[in-house]
Amino acid sequence: MRILVDADACPVKQKIIAAAKRKNIPVLMFTNYSHEICDGYSIVIKADEGKDSVDFALIAQLTKDDVVMTQDYGLAAMVISKGAKAINQYGSLYTDENIDRLLTERHINNVIRRSGGRIKSAPKRKKKDDESFEKAFENLLAKNGAADA
Repeated sequence: MRILVDADACPVKQKIIAAAKRKNIPVLMFTNYSHEICDGYSIVIKADEGKDSVDFALIAQLTKDDVVMTQDYGLAAMVISKGAKAINQYGSLYTDENIDRLLTERHINNVIRRSGGRIKSAPKRKKKDDESFEKAFENLLAKNGAADA
């Protein structure tokens, strides 16, 4: 098992690294060339600046035993289709049961924005959000066989 992170706008990178170190799990951080990541633990994989370049680089490395952290519903759908696990920054798992709804909501919101409408933005991240992510992430790793080293 490895942890693959869609790292460009990931607010929980440090939480992921801490859990990975405890369980001795390799981490691959995927980012484009405009971001700099240096945490002393993960392998950083850089992709072009093009649309979805980071997503495609991550999918190219993915195996069914991996866990992926992403906020991107499209990437999550590809991860699920490959048989791997995906989680978001709030600790919610992407599954076959919820991904179609999430993709549909994203599409509807894009239509509203393109027609000049406004969509409520995400609330500011709170400590409770980090705690929820940590708990769900630890549970996901444990379900996939990771134990503390």
